[in-house]
Amino acid sequence: MREIFAGLPWWVKWVAVPVIALVVFGGLIATVVGFVIGLLFKVLVFVALVGGLIYLVRKFMGNSSSRSDW
Repeated sequence: MREIFAGLPWWVKWVAVPVIALVVFGGLIATVVGFVIGLLFKVLVFVALVGGLIYLVRKFMGNSSSRSDW
């Protein structure tokens, strides 16, 4: 592989090849990035909802002293 790139100009190695790779694999890269961002958003929403639930349970459990046997 090094022999193939050895005789090529620098702009082919550092500009043309990455551009071709982005054109060929651009859809796949966009899909993977979109999936990761969507997954991170869902994890963030899950953490926020669980945190809110814990906050509400502690708030209401703290107000009722009769249920302190839990």
